[in-house]
Amino acid sequence: MDRLDPTDLALLDRFQRDFPLESRPFARIAVKLGLSEAEVIDRLAVMQAEGRIARVGGTVRPNTAGASTLAALAVPEARIKEVAAIVGAEPGVNHSYLREADWNLWFVATAPDSLTLQAMLARIEAASGLPLLDLRLVRPFNIDLGFPLAGGPATMPGQRRVDAGVLRATDRLLLDALSRGLDLTPRPYAVLGLRIGREEAAVIHRIAELLKAGILTRLGVIVRHRSLGFTANAMVVWEVPEGGTEAAGQALATLPGVTLAYERRPVAGVWPYRLYCMIHARSRPEALAVLDSARALPALAGIDHRILFSTRCFKQSGARLSEAA
Repeated sequence: MDRLDPTDLALLDRFQRDFPLESRPFARIAVKLGLSEAEVIDRLAVMQAEGRIARVGGTVRPNTAGASTLAALAVPEARIKEVAAIVGAEPGVNHSYLREADWNLWFVATAPDSLTLQAMLARIEAASGLPLLDLRLVRPFNIDLGFPLAGGPATMPGQRRVDAGVLRATDRLLLDALSRGLDLTPRPYAVLGLRIGREEAAVIHRIAELLKAGILTRLGVIVRHRSLGFTANAMVVWEVPEGGTEAAGQALATLPGVTLAYERRPVAGVWPYRLYCMIHARSRPEALAVLDSARALPALAGIDHRILFSTRCFKQSGARLSEAA
């Protein structure tokens, strides 16, 4: 662990999900950790200022309240800084990484709707002058990145059923606000309510409903893993036949050390990979050991794959789901 004291570690590990849904959530956390409310808020504020956490807020299941995709560009080495700036200038780009591959600049883009998303990708393609891989999500097997920070590789929570029928048009501002992060103040839901024109109790009740429906995948502290010592992070892509993605994806999602697993559309003649997983590790040998376990899964035996280690993070923020917010 990268110079994280035991109290901060407990704060992060216990509250990456299941953040209290009550008027004074930081006071509830303080009771559980034997701290004062002010100390909890101060610790989170310091870790946010130091870049150890991105925010306290929510993560929204992809393609429920908006439209999103994973995209990649093959950028000549001399242009990496320039093109990364073009990509990062788009407010809808919430993650951007340099990876060891020919397609080396990867980013996640989110928008209120598909047309807005497509226009964003077109702007990036035009401004960079480079062709773009648009790798739309088909289905997630595990998209909860709140894994334990202490100890060895862990098994992630199973995928929950999603009730998209719960979603209302009025939820967009709330979800967008949670993606950007709660204010670190004693009554953050009241502050959020003032911002979007709702009462505190209504905000808390609605968040609970969205969590239960699986539209919010989790509510809690969103950490920056690289700054906490997880510097060997790899995306592994697998050339699984279309009919084999279900079994392979389910097997990957329950493998200790695999932190994300999902299926995406391949691009004919360019990018044949359907199945993706992420491995977050403290060292390359640790990451490669997890990959060896994945290779040994019966559903992945003999499947061609590539491992793309991340070497630099250009941008990490919450998804943008509302142009008005």
